This record gives sequence, structure tokens and C-alpha cells, in this order.
Amino acid sequence: MKQQAYNPYLPSYEYIPDAEPHIFGDRVYIYGSHDRFNGAFFCMNDYVCYSAPIDDLSSWRYEGVIWRKKDDPSRPPLILKQLYAPDVVQGNDGRFYLYYFKGSMGIIGVAVCDTPAGKYKFHGYVRYPNGTLLGRNHESDLAQFDPGVFRDDDGKIYLYTGFGEKKPNIFTRFRPVNYHGAMGVELENDMLTIKENTLTRIAKTQHCSQGTGYEGHEFFEASSMRKFEGKYYFIYSSVLGHELCYAIGDSPLGEFKYGGTLVSIGDVGLAKEPMNYLGNTHGSLIKIKDDYYVFYHRQTNRHCHSRQACAEKIIRNPDGTFSQAELTSCGLNGGPLKGEGKYPAYIACHLYKRGEPKFLTAKIAKGHHPYFTQTGKDREERGDQYVANFGDDCVLGFKYFDFAKDEVEVSLLLSGKPQGTLRIKDSPDGRELGTIALHPTSGKEAFHTNVAIGTGIKALYFDFVGSGRFDIFELEIQ
Repeated sequence: MKQQAYNPYLPSYEYIPDAEPHIFGDRVYIYGSHDRFNGAFFCMNDYVCYSAPIDDLSSWRYEGVIWRKKDDPSRPPLILKQLYAPDVVQGNDGRFYLYYFKGSMGIIGVAVCDTPAGKYKFHGYVRYPNGTLLGRNHESDLAQFDPGVFRDDDGKIYLYTGFGEKKPNIFTRFRPVNYHGAMGVELENDMLTIKENTLTRIAKTQHCSQGTGYEGHEFFEASSMRKFEGKYYFIYSSVLGHELCYAIGDSPLGEFKYGGTLVSIGDVGLAKEPMNYLGNTHGSLIKIKDDYYVFYHRQTNRHCHSRQACAEKIIRNPDGTFSQAELTSCGLNGGPLKGEGKYPAYIACHLYKRGEPKFLTAKIAKGHHPYFTQTGKDREERGDQYVANFGDDCVLGFKYFDFAKDEVEVSLLLSGKPQGTLRIKDSPDGRELGTIALHPTSGKEAFHTNVAIGTGIKALYFDFVGSGRFDIFELEIQ
């Protein structure tokens, strides 16, 4: 790699959740929603695309805007014009098809382009053979949501969608509740028409999971399909919200059995308590060369409307299952970060106040909760994200670094009104490696100490005992 790769892997001013990774040619492309920093709703911005060479996952290139809200011919009220989670597939004609959900209309739109990240043009809406739009058959249609699209080795194209709500809500109040699971269908060559008699239910919802293996991890949203070594993997966000799960089948519309959790944005299942403030997540799996990665998103700015794209290496076991990936700061780096140099504080993989991780929906009061944020308004330049509102009993964690020396100097650049002790550890409740006395600052100030860390791959955690709140901008290791 030309440089080290961090999480989140895009510039810190980019808020792209729901990212679906795909390899076209020799590049990895991500297609996701586009949140607005400090936005009032989900997915307020137009779709943009990023790509990276498959042999350098640190070099993400901005491809520009590929689809705007105004490009769709329907004209809902302004407040309902969000563009929700999309997906892209290359059709048998060589062109690229973008599938997106019109939340206010309850239908799936399709746009087409000659290149993976060019300017897409409207193609139509997914429909039944009789012309009725999918989502508009009021007698039998379930609510549509988050389309996932998949091209099998034989050239057949499949669409997956659905919403596993427990009771009617804003997206489902005019449709029956989904009692059966995610929906899968095969599409005709026009990429719009559903083939007759192909509709199948995939992963189970809360209404039909008893005795199926899905219990506690039932389908909620975020349909995505992948195929590895002859097995089909249906990836989805569970009813818990904070995790991506998967189910395994032998055919694209066949029976799928629950497989497990791929990743949790709070490391739930790997840690004693959530290691971050929770919220929804959405993404998928991809194999790049010989390695597998899970793409997902994290929450920032104290609410669920400013989400950022992250990714982790994940292990596929000999039996075809996946082991849950742990959250790291090094993500796509291919290994730990160097145990020296300057690192932005926003690449921390764990940030919370002990005993108080919450599931974020609307904005929570500042209180004693630390969070990732940036200065100013939403923009496409000048990333300056940092950790804000750190204080007593808050925890900040980075994983992993490869230390070449037994002793290093650790420094944090911060500002605010702290009065107390910053403790440095090798895990949230691990051994204490050193302490730093903090005092109020008049601006940004670096506080440092020597730490007997030992050589090898280690994590660095910081917690604070004292009074006052402060912001953290940078970690330096010498």
C-alpha cells in the first residue's frame, strides 16, 4: 500500500452509510447512501461513489455524484426526497444498473450507466409482468426497502428487498406487515420485470422465527447477496440494529439457514458490554484477492443521521461460516498500524462512557457522552473530525499497533478543561501502562508520557479520572 489505511476509510468529512462493495475490473467500488453531517434525517444528500485499486485499499478516489434526487422523474414533497440504501450490478449487456428505494413512494427505482461510476440515467421502476409497480399491489405487496441486487455465474439477475418491522410504521402503514421474511425474485433481461413464479422468502422475521435458528437475530432490513465457493450468503441487518448477520443457502432463492453475526458496531458478542454507542448498520461481504472483508457503518455526532463507512478483515472458516469480526482502527490496512507516528483521534474504534452506551436514534443531550464530530457544516473538503466531550470514566480505544520498541512516548493533543488523570492501558480493563496529569488548556496542547508497552501487536486505550470535559484531536507515538 502507498499509505496506511484507517477506519473510517474515507475522508472524515464523508458520511456514507449502507455501503455495498463491488469489484469491477481492477477496482473496488462502494455504493451507499449519503448522509449529511448533523442532518435532521437519514440519507439527505445525493449518491456519490468512491473506488480504490484492489491492490491498494488505502487509496480511495472520489468518483463524484452518480445520481441526484432530482434525476428521478417522480416529484414527492421535498422532505421525502431522501435516497435510501442503493446497490449496483453489471447486467448481461455490460452496462451497470443502480437500484434505489423511493421511500416516499414505496417503490424500487433503477438507473443505468455505461461505466461503474459515471452519470446514471433513469431506466424505470421494478414491476410485475402486468405492469403494476412492485410495492403498489395494495392487496398483497409487502413494504419495499433497501434493494440488494445480485448476478449469478449463469447470468441470472436477482433482486432482494424487504422490511421486517414488528408493526406498521412510516414505510409500511399502507402495506401488510411482513410476517414471512426478506423477499427475493428473479428479474427479466430488461432488469425491471419480475419473472413470474420466482418470488421467495429468505431470512425469517420476528413473526416466524421460533425454532428456525434465527431467534434474536431475525431479519429487519439491508438485504444483500454474495456467493463464495458455490455457497450463497444473504447478508442483512438484524432486529438488534447494531449488527450485520448472514444466512447460508445452496441456491439464490433456496432455503437459507442462519449463519451468525458478521460484525457489531459495539463489538457486542465479543465484549462484556457495548464498546460504542450503538445504532443501525448496513453493508456486505466481499472477497478481495485471497482475503474477505465486511463493510459496515458507524454512528457519529450523537445521533444516527451522520454515519460513516468502515470495513474489517473477516475470517471465513473451512466449513463456510464466518467468525465475527472485531472492530479495529486499521480496517483495510492488511495488518496493524505502525507503532510510531501521528494518528487522528477519530480513527478510534471504541468510544463510550462506562456503563452508559446507548442506542442512538435522535440526538442525545451532550451530558457526559463522548462522540465523534467536526467543525462547521456539511462539506466535501477539509476533514477535521475529532473526539469531543471526553470526561470522567470515558474510554477511547485504538486497535492495533505493531510496536518495535519496548518503550515509547505516547502523546495526546487536546483542548478543554480537564483536571485529573488520563490512564493508558492495553485494553479497557487491562493493565495500566502509564498515566498523564491533565490540566485546563488555553488552546490545543500536547500531553505526553513514556510507556513500557513491550514489542509486538498491541492496543492502546485511554480513560480519564477527574473533572471537566475536553476534546481530543491526535494521538502521537514516538
